[in-house]
Amino acid sequence: MAARITPAAAPQSDRIPPYSEEAERGVLGSALLDAARVIDLCVEKQLVAGSFHVPAHQTLFETLVDMHDSGQVIDLLTVGDRLDGAGLLNQIGGRDLLLALLEATPTAAHAEHYIEMVRQRHLLRTIIDRARTAIDDCYQAEDDADEILSQTEQRFFEIGDMARTAMRPWRDLVKETMQEIENIFQQKKGITGIPTGYRDLDKKLLGLQNSDMIIIAARPSMGKTSLAMNIAEKIALGEVADRQARPVAVFSLEMSSEQLVRRMICCRARVSSHKLSGGFISQVNHGHLMQAADALTKAPLYIDDAAGLSAVELRARARRLCKRFEIRLIVVDYLQLLHYPQYAKEGRQRETAAISGALKAMAKELKIPVVVLSQLSRAPETRDTKSAIPKLSDLRDSGSIEQDADVVALLRRPCKYPQDKEADDKTLSILDIAKHRNGPTGEVRLHFEEEFTRFEDRATGADREDVAFAPDAEGIEV
Repeated sequence: MAARITPAAAPQSDRIPPYSEEAERGVLGSALLDAARVIDLCVEKQLVAGSFHVPAHQTLFETLVDMHDSGQVIDLLTVGDRLDGAGLLNQIGGRDLLLALLEATPTAAHAEHYIEMVRQRHLLRTIIDRARTAIDDCYQAEDDADEILSQTEQRFFEIGDMARTAMRPWRDLVKETMQEIENIFQQKKGITGIPTGYRDLDKKLLGLQNSDMIIIAARPSMGKTSLAMNIAEKIALGEVADRQARPVAVFSLEMSSEQLVRRMICCRARVSSHKLSGGFISQVNHGHLMQAADALTKAPLYIDDAAGLSAVELRARARRLCKRFEIRLIVVDYLQLLHYPQYAKEGRQRETAAISGALKAMAKELKIPVVVLSQLSRAPETRDTKSAIPKLSDLRDSGSIEQDADVVALLRRPCKYPQDKEADDKTLSILDIAKHRNGPTGEVRLHFEEEFTRFEDRATGADREDVAFAPDAEGIEV
């Protein structure tokens, strides 16, 4: 006889949501006694009217905050008059409620304890609401299961985001900043972020800074993927100024992980991928490939090549990778291949703006640099057929990319345009730092070997033995 399948138990409707009426009364009573201090504490802990469960308490708290913001005196008489004038006094229980709050709270000394209790109960109710929404979505099943999972994860992570965005004391911020300054002074290395492995680029950026979104934009076939992967390789292997290897995550929406790995091995071994595909490989080159593969095997590189990711899904995957592997840099290749279903109906420009905002928010949340590759429009080639020098306004689909980014680097190769004055130099690649929120802009000239898709410092690019990964003895001058 087949096993009988029983439906899942229905949710218990008689459950009382978690809240503490005594704690809510304690917060409100303390606010009536010492409004300036207590309401500031509430704001700092992100208490809002919805943090209170009892409707009368919600109304009273909202009134107290409004009076505090407008600079009015707060006491039993003024609050009662304000509520009475708004027709809310009888709704919350009259002046008797205000008197009861004062009688139950003889001192405001324990306000922080009451506020934390209210915050904790509100957090529990929020978790319950998000879980209930997830259950409803699953039963309705209008979206793909993977999309529902991603949306659910996003909702729960947003709860954590809200908790983390509470203002921190100014004294602590100054202390932490001075500690960073002291570390820089002691190390005297000139780089405050993660070194890229490229001397001139590090001079401009002082490394890739935590919480920054760095855009590398170019027209097709300029080498933006190669540059990003070269940086990822150097950072993961510790071939940078401080010789420290760091875990790197790469989200490749265009190329498969196999293609990327093959390109990286050939690039490091300086073996033409095209010749390898045709079977033209010498014994010497085979040895170089084996050595390159052996070195890359040790690199803490993590490649996610899932196609068609939404910005929400990518952010969720990035969180998990960071938690599991302590990722220090994320590379996204490339922005225009992401999508954001919630904004898709509003047009590509609005959708791209939402994607850009989500990537910047991800960098801030994870507190690591995020390098994002982006396409440029055809404008440079129609504006100037000789050299096609790109501008910030050429970023494709949305001006929000320029606005959200902390650094925008525009990559071009003069040899691609025969009439350019530097077209004869087939190895010259120019990375124009067109926007740098916290530092200088200007061009960085790199050496690019197209056959091997490899970028090097301009002064040493042709000579593999001379490639320097550390600054000179005096450090990098800025």
